Amino acid sequence: MNKFFVIAALGTIPELRYTPSGTAVLDLLLAGERHIVGHDGQERRLPFYIRAEAMGKIAENLNERNYQQGDVLLIDGTAEYAEWNDRNIENAKATTVRLKPIGTVRKLEGAFQVTQDNGNNTRLMGGVNRVELVGNLAADVEVNDTPNGSVATLRLAVNEKYKTREGQMVEKTHWFRVSVWREQAEAMRGVKKGTAVYVQGALSDDDWKDDQGRDRRSKIIEAESVAVVAPFSGSARPQSQPARAPTRSAQNGPARPTQQQRAPSPQGVTGPDLPPEEQDLPF
Repeated sequence: MNKFFVIAALGTIPELRYTPSGTAVLDLLLAGERHIVGHDGQERRLPFYIRAEAMGKIAENLNERNYQQGDVLLIDGTAEYAEWNDRNIENAKATTVRLKPIGTVRKLEGAFQVTQDNGNNTRLMGGVNRVELVGNLAADVEVNDTPNGSVATLRLAVNEKYKTREGQMVEKTHWFRVSVWREQAEAMRGVKKGTAVYVQGALSDDDWKDDQGRDRRSKIIEAESVAVVAPFSGSARPQSQPARAPTRSAQNGPARPTQQQRAPSPQGVTGPDLPPEEQDLPF
């Protein structure tokens, strides 16, 4: 299972481009806010910024709709992992998770409240950011005890099969990092590599420092619900491992944020979150 459902405002005007092989790609920036109740019972608003990427005929059809900055869209799709060589850091990989529209895409009508952030992006003051995944753990679960409660970061492999333009069936593995806190983290203690796991949560930015102290950013799923689907049976083991962030201190904040957790910087949505445009697409 790989489902990604978003309701958010277009932060900027969508941009259509073409890869060297002629594939149309439509880039969209979706911006909204999650309204949650923290572990301390306080209500909070957490801004989110999600890149969506439509390809081929879907991209060209969506471009003809002439969506504008500030339009509120409902998009039904999948979460897509991407990795490439970081152009700013030698021998380093940059990664991201994007929304790939595959189902409904439509503009919602209504008197929506929006705001402008410091980067002149339009953001919906509300919205939906929901990811549902079923995949296999790429490593044994390790649970750490912190002053904010137990925490675990799951590494989840979700396989996708698709047909190329030449008619060849290809299998691709999407790699996701999932943050799990407190009681749900404890429930995952001791779960082994290869176990099938269900995750429901929201896509969020994760800021961290690498071994050289440089600021980095990647995407993480903040789990709201997680459950073991089936124990590892000795088959369907992931074939390779993704680029991944170094282990970070678990005291930066829970999935249900404390007051110390910061909202993502809107300027960060145009930085290393995007791969080189000249890179061709695998499909």
